[in-house]
Amino acid sequence: MFGRSFWGQTTPWSEMERLRREVNRLFASSPAVSGTRMAPGYPAINIWANEDGAIVTAELPGLDPEKLDIAVVENTLTLSGERQPLELAEGDVYHRRERGCGKFTRSFQLPFNVETGNVQALYEKGVLRITLPRAEADKPRKIAVKAA
Repeated sequence: MFGRSFWGQTTPWSEMERLRREVNRLFASSPAVSGTRMAPGYPAINIWANEDGAIVTAELPGLDPEKLDIAVVENTLTLSGERQPLELAEGDVYHRRERGCGKFTRSFQLPFNVETGNVQALYEKGVLRITLPRAEADKPRKIAVKAA
């Protein structure tokens, strides 16, 4: 009885079913669900690691390196900074504005502790490259087996 239309009118149940179908369609076309991954924030980051350490690259076009702060505590890297907006000439107005500005902070947990005294950072052509050496205590060790 519920969910069927009577004389061309819909019931509350059929409206709920229509809403469910629309929400499912919306989420099916969402990049997060459809398999296309979007960056979770600014700046876009790549991290790769091996037995000796990790390398982090971040896309930071137009950023003044003086306004960048890199902190490493045990196995957590925190990257924060500020990108200033471009100053427009008098009478100019934006036609399109997609590049964000302002303060940002991103933190990443690494799979090992870092030798903080040997961290290196290089900013070149809008890309920040951070080299994070693995702490000696966290490096894998080969254990020698003694015969009895």
